[in-house]
Amino acid sequence: MPYDLVIKNGTVIDGSGLPRYRADVAVRHGRVAAIGRIRETAREVIDADGQVVTPGFIDGHTHMDAQVFWDPLGTCSCWHGVTTVVMGNCGFTLAPCGKSERHLVVRNLERAEDIAAEAMDAGIDWTWTTFPEFLDRVDALPKGINYAGYVGHSALRTYAMGERAFEKEASEDDLRAMERELRDAIRAGAIGFTTSRSPSHETPDRRPVASRLASWDEVRRLVGVMGDMNAGVFELAGERAGGDPDRLRDYHVRLRDLAVETGRPITWGLFSRREEPDLWRTYLALLEETAARGGRMFAQVHSRALAVVLSFKTTLPFDRLPVWRELRALPLEQQTQRLRDPELRRRLVEAARERDERRPIGAEARPASYEWIFVMDTAEGPHRSVATVARERGIDPVEAIIDLALEKDLDRFFLQPIANENQEHALELIKHPRTVVTFSDSGAHVSQIMDASLQTHLLSHWVRAKQAIALEQAVRMLSFEPATHWGFSDRGLIREGMAADLLVFDPETIAPEMPEVVRDLPAGARRLTQRAHGIAATVVNGEVVLRDGKPTGALPGQLLRSGVRAR
Repeated sequence: MPYDLVIKNGTVIDGSGLPRYRADVAVRHGRVAAIGRIRETAREVIDADGQVVTPGFIDGHTHMDAQVFWDPLGTCSCWHGVTTVVMGNCGFTLAPCGKSERHLVVRNLERAEDIAAEAMDAGIDWTWTTFPEFLDRVDALPKGINYAGYVGHSALRTYAMGERAFEKEASEDDLRAMERELRDAIRAGAIGFTTSRSPSHETPDRRPVASRLASWDEVRRLVGVMGDMNAGVFELAGERAGGDPDRLRDYHVRLRDLAVETGRPITWGLFSRREEPDLWRTYLALLEETAARGGRMFAQVHSRALAVVLSFKTTLPFDRLPVWRELRALPLEQQTQRLRDPELRRRLVEAARERDERRPIGAEARPASYEWIFVMDTAEGPHRSVATVARERGIDPVEAIIDLALEKDLDRFFLQPIANENQEHALELIKHPRTVVTFSDSGAHVSQIMDASLQTHLLSHWVRAKQAIALEQAVRMLSFEPATHWGFSDRGLIREGMAADLLVFDPETIAPEMPEVVRDLPAGARRLTQRAHGIAATVVNGEVVLRDGKPTGALPGQLLRSGVRAR
């Protein structure tokens, strides 16, 4: 009986962290069937000579909940070696919610996640009310990669409370309704429960998203449901202490105790920030303290600086200022013409010294600090600051931004880091034994950031350029470790019987490419995209989905439900 696929002559890096070895890998019925010298025939053969064969990568922090309805391939994640994503983070999901109340879910998502309401309305066929019905709908969709989904707190609240979810704490009846739906969601295969308590998450009318109105007792009750079921991961966008050490300690104790009381793993994003350069170390200490008390907790970290991607094609820090607002309302061709007018340039430079009254949240552009806005000439860098270019040219930094953009017909990007500015701190976070390299936010902040390339950046920058991490260890970080934390017991390793999610890539050339602005969302909404090179093949459940980054037409992706469903 022939194999479905054989990957021959490659060097296997199996995800365990153990040393690489030469071997063929055979696949049958979506599973790894044999590893070694394969002499049997196969319907399809990939020659991996000079390349490595690894497990597919797993991204535990995405917001693909809406995108999965119009983008079967799961771009941009799939272009960077990701074969499985976890969606529904930070309390944001499309269910539970009836069609007649979907405006409440959209209100939670629209500003906080930069997903246009028009795109969601045009792209989503809303056929569910409960979360189990939503999972069944996702299960039936054509998919190029695998998806797993949390149930989100903001959707739970609006389902139980309607408009009151944005105004007040829950009543006992509300809490019981949320508990029932959460229990049903976990039984149906939800991978866990998520919430946001972060001031970064607001509605378009500048109110807190629904989950932020919840008391800590409400959070404890809901996570306690998973504790009673002995199932599910709890993910949250956390509270801000505002520099108050007592508030910070109180928050950490509540998190620690929740992990110990419920027995459920708790996870959140962790980054270094230049305005609080040592705060991240207190969170690492919390991970150790929780483990010492018998709780499970892990942090999600990034492989580089988190940065807003600025451009005339997307957003700039000055867009809401009156003179700039008038210019930015014009088509790009007219903006190009107007930017060459010396009088308008003078007014633009003068106006940019003002400050936008609206507080930026999430990945929105910050007020301009030109030492911390960088010219993106290459995907990896190093990048020069706008302030440096302005000094070299003897002009105002705003003029430098205008000139640099005009030199590329407004197709020039600038990076404004908002976290992980110190790359030595980023490396320390990557290497910590209680962190997982993930947090692409794919599917969210679609015209603001481009972090879906964090996997290929880890391989090109930290492994190849800096030689700070061995390739075997980096592959483990991107495959086996997230598979373990999120409970994907048959993925993340190349072993006989495991799901055949596989990559074939050249470690000497794999790297992200420059981003682009495209209008490929429903209703013509724009987003940033970023491809990669150096990946010869992406295999999902035994079928080749991408060859050299180009789709084959195969859509073998699956909905991965939590194991509790089978109990």
